[in-house]
Amino acid sequence: ETLECSHDDADLYRMFWYKQNTNRTIQLVTYSVGKGETETDPIFDKKKYTMTREEQLKSFLLIKDLRTGDSAVYYCAASSSQWKRPYPAYFGPGTKLTVLDPNNEITKPNVKILPPSSQEGKGKGEKKTLVCVATDFYPDHVTVSWKVNEGVGTDSMAKWDDNTKKYSITSRLRVLNKKWHKESNTFTCTVDFFNGQSNENVTDSINGSSEGIVLILIYLYYICILS
Repeated sequence: ETLECSHDDADLYRMFWYKQNTNRTIQLVTYSVGKGETETDPIFDKKKYTMTREEQLKSFLLIKDLRTGDSAVYYCAASSSQWKRPYPAYFGPGTKLTVLDPNNEITKPNVKILPPSSQEGKGKGEKKTLVCVATDFYPDHVTVSWKVNEGVGTDSMAKWDDNTKKYSITSRLRVLNKKWHKESNTFTCTVDFFNGQSNENVTDSINGSSEGIVLILIYLYYICILS
């Protein structure tokens, strides 16, 4: 597999390739101090990981004999260097490489929305939290979105389970109390899953609930009768 990186700033003459594993640790794989000058970090096999740089503003990372352990996000970075001074490195968005395990079947996620707690966000103007949970999928090429797209917080990356050999990811949606207590509102979570050949969507929906409002009205009515 060959990964390509390029930039347009001639002052950034040093280039690097990094590997970020599923446990989120990031390691330097190869680096270059100039055109035609490349090195592989000692912790990596230079016969497997090779960097080429025939142009000043472009480099390639070649990964041979792909194994499942090569699955990671690979980042290219560029920087300049000044004597005895720290210098920033500018990173690209990263390239996600997945090497499928032949013994692990491609499986689309199970998606379920969990309703908010009845104890959360009772006051006017406060918010409720809906949780979308996608589980038991492989590989981890997914994106999560909500139909009501406000206050969304999604895990930065899917989590691997060594027991099931599958991934999971969680997304949370914060909505105003009054929106949740309107039964006509529908909240939909969509997980876009790439199965190796095409993308398919797996969704789950939940309607708002007026249950909390009814309980409050009954409670107020009860107080009025007693008084």
